[in-house]
Amino acid sequence: MDTTLQDPLVGQLLDGRYRVDARIAVGGMATVYRAMDTRLDRVLALKVMHPALATDASFVERFIREAKSVAGLAHPNVVAVFDQGAQGQYVYLAMEYVAGCTLRDVLRERGALQPRAALDILEPVLAALGAAHRAGFVHRDMKPENVLIGDDGRVKVADFGLVRAVGTVTNTTGSILGTVSYLAPEQIEHGTADTRADVYACGVVLYEMLTGTKPHGGDSPAQIIYQHLNEDVPAPSAAVPGLAAELDELVASATARDPEVRPFDAVALLAGSRRARAGLSEAQLDAVPPQALAEVHDDAEDRTSVIPRVLPPGQGTAHHTSRLEMPPQPPPQPPARRRGPLGGPRRGILAAVVAVLLVLGIGGGVWY
Repeated sequence: MDTTLQDPLVGQLLDGRYRVDARIAVGGMATVYRAMDTRLDRVLALKVMHPALATDASFVERFIREAKSVAGLAHPNVVAVFDQGAQGQYVYLAMEYVAGCTLRDVLRERGALQPRAALDILEPVLAALGAAHRAGFVHRDMKPENVLIGDDGRVKVADFGLVRAVGTVTNTTGSILGTVSYLAPEQIEHGTADTRADVYACGVVLYEMLTGTKPHGGDSPAQIIYQHLNEDVPAPSAAVPGLAAELDELVASATARDPEVRPFDAVALLAGSRRARAGLSEAQLDAVPPQALAEVHDDAEDRTSVIPRVLPPGQGTAHHTSRLEMPPQPPPQPPARRRGPLGGPRRGILAAVVAVLLVLGIGGGVWY
């Protein structure tokens, strides 16, 4: 049964402008719909906050903050926000509609990716985050669900719903937001996140693309959190024999438990990714990992055929990263002061319980 038929917004005209055509996804904070902007005659995505949350001023403020922060990020690898408004109990964002799938969909279908495909996805993600970091924002919820891969081969970062200004401190007793598998140790232990938290999450995502599995596992979120705090992310080559050392080093650098050891921001990690790619042979880039679920994806209609993608006749073949420009390097910034030893005795169990409850309650946002 098509559950969209039971959705009261489907078929309605929201705010006198947006015709809601179908429900795309439901998350902890909002529902995303495909809609038509009747004023400009274009398809877009509407992210509508759950009515029960619209009465909470803090949630509405975060929702509006997403609109304001992302609206200022004019970058080809960031899902654009066009408008923000409200009608009665419905508070919404009007966003760019990306026809395609998420990186999570790709990983479910294909398992581990070839290194070339992994880097071709990672690099536009880092370019998008680099733009956000240079603008003074940190995403704080990077994960495969928030990486969109369009049918035309473009890679875009979505869901800046947890975005905060760099340097903003969030106490653990207030909220720890994000998805447990991708949380940086300092997010768990101190409730703080700067650009290096996004770097850590991208390192975890890269590990997952290269191996087909997350680096930390367990029977409960608390076990995963404990591993973030106390165990290094394993080398991908331990799961994929023969994987290039450059990729092991890239993952290790991004996922260092001490944030001062990581690349400062996504711009620095993008430079590291390109150095690693330059050190790999064609055979190393195209090596098929044993965890891959399918070796050949060359059907132009297969939306999970990420790299390369066939475009309409006469337009050649799309390789995402060939169109990327290296973001300009930001001025050097001193490292943030340490807030406590990451290797010493932990308040980790209490922090873990708080984090799990809050993540399950309000973290994660919405993707489509």
